[in-house]
Amino acid sequence: MWLSLLDNTPDHEWSMSKITSTLLGNRSYADKMLIYAENHNQSISGGRSLAEILLGQVNEKVSQSNEALLRGSSLLKRVEFPMASNNFSFSLANRCWGLLEKEGVYRDLFRFDKDMMKLDKNEKVLARGLPNIHHVNDTNMVISYIRGPLLFVFNFHPTDSYERCIGVDEAGEYQLILNTDERRYGGQGFIKEEQYLQRTVSRRVDGLRNCIEVPLPSRTAQVYKLSRILRI
Repeated sequence: MWLSLLDNTPDHEWSMSKITSTLLGNRSYADKMLIYAENHNQSISGGRSLAEILLGQVNEKVSQSNEALLRGSSLLKRVEFPMASNNFSFSLANRCWGLLEKEGVYRDLFRFDKDMMKLDKNEKVLARGLPNIHHVNDTNMVISYIRGPLLFVFNFHPTDSYERCIGVDEAGEYQLILNTDERRYGGQGFIKEEQYLQRTVSRRVDGLRNCIEVPLPSRTAQVYKLSRILRI
């Protein structure tokens, strides 16, 4: 799906409904599936990885424009293997760890990957079962779902930013604990520190009893955690 979208569909025409239905697949078996973002040809046989598709071939003599790097980085946050049969060759390996030695888009993405894995370790995200997807908007290109005390919000729109009320069930305070737009992840830092804590509004949205108003810069994703429950 991701390859088809990147190769054949302009960013502003991506279907949120298609993305959610494809990733969940058959809900009866979705909790038992392993989903790979790269296929056999990309990861084993020397084909282009998603990073190379989005950021270009790794070549220090060729500098990508800031706009292209920002798009690629935003969407990503969103090897022939060396073995005896090929004399342990790295000739087709696409993982160039030396790129992490200096500041730039690759180190930014590496920081994000580490923090995303830390989030899963601390919050047991993948162990919480299937997500409860409650907001899918093909016009605004926004997807939101809930897993336990965590609220995930994605704005896939390439240019439009929003302030939107997103539904939540529990009334309380929600802390922003992962934000792809932070500058240390290669983002633009549009969300300010005072916006990292949001309090619910008693208004029914997305079929849920309450909502929080969240800033949604274009091509960003956020994870909020219910940090304080309010009893009414």
